[in-house]
Amino acid sequence: MILDLDIGNTLSKWRLKDAESSEIRSRGAVWTREEWRPGADIPDLDVVEAVRISSVARAAVLEETVALLRRRVRHVHVAHSTHEALGVINGYEEPGRLGVDRWMGALAGYQLAGGCCAVDCGSAITIDFVLPGGQHLGGFIIPGLRLMKESLKLGTRNVAIDPESEADELLEPGRRTVDAVNHGIYMAAVSAINRIYSEVCDQQGVALPMLLTGGDARVVSRGVQVPHAVWPDMVYGGLEACFPMTFAERAGKMSGAPRVPEPVSLEKIRAGLAFSMLL
Repeated sequence: MILDLDIGNTLSKWRLKDAESSEIRSRGAVWTREEWRPGADIPDLDVVEAVRISSVARAAVLEETVALLRRRVRHVHVAHSTHEALGVINGYEEPGRLGVDRWMGALAGYQLAGGCCAVDCGSAITIDFVLPGGQHLGGFIIPGLRLMKESLKLGTRNVAIDPESEADELLEPGRRTVDAVNHGIYMAAVSAINRIYSEVCDQQGVALPMLLTGGDARVVSRGVQVPHAVWPDMVYGGLEACFPMTFAERAGKMSGAPRVPEPVSLEKIRAGLAFSMLL
């Protein structure tokens, strides 16, 4: 079995993948901690032959995790943000300072679409752009839905936005404080994503496919106006591309990869941007 770990600052996600069939056998998530308990926090390591890790947690968390795993597992691979990988040139002035989860998403998106806008809707919402030739432009970071809600300190932090809500409903004025907050932060998030996408595509003269991932991707997806696809395993896809282990991975296949959405024409993007500036 292959254990993939996506370690965030607050939440860590894992999945077990069959090394022979490439099937995903199980998956889960736990709160990020410095001391792990195999069999409780993560799967029993007796069945694991290799581990791939993407981590943006504190260095001490990663070091402790790697030390634990290397005592029990033969192969432990840790992803890092580099100047170049898999045909993508990192756009950061200091490539190592780009969050490795964003780098994995950019690499996965490029392998799938040959250029993309990769949006990760987690604690923060990150929006990265990779041009068709492989140049990563850098990106944008805005507060995620929960972070925006917590900043208001109105006692609504534990009332999540229903992922089944229709976008039109979420864009209407709220008639209760909790709805006003939820609808307001939703409007802020999707408006920022839509505007950033249009501005960058206009600047670069190219219409890029958009890929969404992260815990809030489903609900954010409902308000995104451009064609897009939701790919929950996009960070894992980057790990698969960087450290291919199965026959399917070595053939370039990434688990759960969606069909690449066909972007609207650049002319339509520019027309919509021009119209919004008139309002």
